[in-house]
Amino acid sequence: MKIRDSKFIKEFKEFINQGSVMDLAVGMVIGAAFSKIVSSLVADIVMPVVGILIGGVDFSDLVIKIPNFFGGDTAARIQVGNFLQNVVDFLVVAMALFIVIRGINRMKERAAKRLGKVAAEKEEKKEEKADKQNEDTDKILKDILAELKKQNKK
Repeated sequence: MKIRDSKFIKEFKEFINQGSVMDLAVGMVIGAAFSKIVSSLVADIVMPVVGILIGGVDFSDLVIKIPNFFGGDTAARIQVGNFLQNVVDFLVVAMALFIVIRGINRMKERAAKRLGKVAAEKEEKKEEKADKQNEDTDKILKDILAELKKQNKK
């Protein structure tokens, strides 16, 4: 068995050739760019305004220093400001995704309703056509019966 002919390789080729892989790649690139925009928005616009509103705090410098109790010169630094910035980044991205997914779901619902209406209209037309065919068949059968009755009287 050659490697090129293996079932695994064939399945992998089919997977790669599907559109979903390209969609995923495009989504990742757009997501990375969007993430940079959101990070800049939060770091350069939102957090400075929030800092001013709560008394002139600069979140980028907000650090808690923990002294080294084992005699060393270095202290641990807990970067609270950076953490808060990342939390706000996450919330902005989550809100944006929520809005996009909500819009997509509403469009799907509308499309499903339209498709349902179209399907109902097609079914209605089909029933009307069947009714008309039944009426035509009934008329033909009545005409044949009337003709047979005429022939029997003769």
